[in-house]
Amino acid sequence: MARQGSYPKGVAKREEILEKALEVVARVGYSGTTVRQLADAVGLTQNGLLYYFGSKENLFVEILRHRDRLDDIAYGGHEGDSGDMGEGMAKFIRHNTDVPGLVQLHAGLTAEAISPEHPAHAYFQERYEVFRARGADTVRTLQAAGKIPGSVDAESLATIMLAVVDGLQTQWLYDPRIDMTEHFLRFWDQVGKLAAPEGISR
Repeated sequence: MARQGSYPKGVAKREEILEKALEVVARVGYSGTTVRQLADAVGLTQNGLLYYFGSKENLFVEILRHRDRLDDIAYGGHEGDSGDMGEGMAKFIRHNTDVPGLVQLHAGLTAEAISPEHPAHAYFQERYEVFRARGADTVRTLQAAGKIPGSVDAESLATIMLAVVDGLQTQWLYDPRIDMTEHFLRFWDQVGKLAAPEGISR
């Protein structure tokens, strides 16, 4: 189990570690980041760093959790509570193109954590459930506002959108020339055309 040290110094140190870790991972990527690099960035030994998290795997999970918290603050409305859901998601995707190392960390751990025994498995399982639920709630909100046809299945659309985003990120990691934002917006435009009742423009 991860430890936080003496309160509040331990909590503050964890936050410092996670902030620095985000910078390092964003710059050099998941595969290029070592515990030694992260420890050096905050003036700790490797053992001293892992004291706060228990293991390297737990550390990387907490880095992702910290990124999620910051993204919620900056892009908390990206599902589109009252605006254009597609444009909101596009803004979030555009942000991810500026932090390729964090996208690599997310993609790498997603694949590794498929096994239920992996330390990150529960994190990703919960994250997908939360994002699907939030996305579906937003679709229903937009349906109530008349911005998305009521015939669209909210849960299915939220699940597909999440799959599209993850798939685009994987392709982008292999070929950075791919414009994730543009492709997503094209997908969203097609969803609108297919879902809209005949003769009604959206």
